[in-house]
Amino acid sequence: MGALTDARELTVTEATKRGVAGLVADAEHGEALVVTRRHRPVAAVVSVRRLAELEEAAADLRDLALVLARSATDSGRRTSLDDVLLAFGHTRESLAATEDDEQ
Repeated sequence: MGALTDARELTVTEATKRGVAGLVADAEHGEALVVTRRHRPVAAVVSVRRLAELEEAAADLRDLALVLARSATDSGRRTSLDDVLLAFGHTRESLAATEDDEQ
């Protein structure tokens, strides 16, 4: 189960008998639970702290994937800001002269 390898498994029937209050109490005490139906995981009950850790890990992995993709595809070629502005018909001066829309 990946991020929930240490989770305790229980069936939907067992979870129903345990009740929402019991499942929440387990999660509050740091126990991760995986609810199964016909021996297949269908839901997980974790504390908000653990959910935040999992979300942070997922964000870190996305950032790492982006860094690796950029490293693998980097040609070393760079484009200056002035060249980009020129491609869109602007210069630094023309941008500076443009009124700010947020006034």
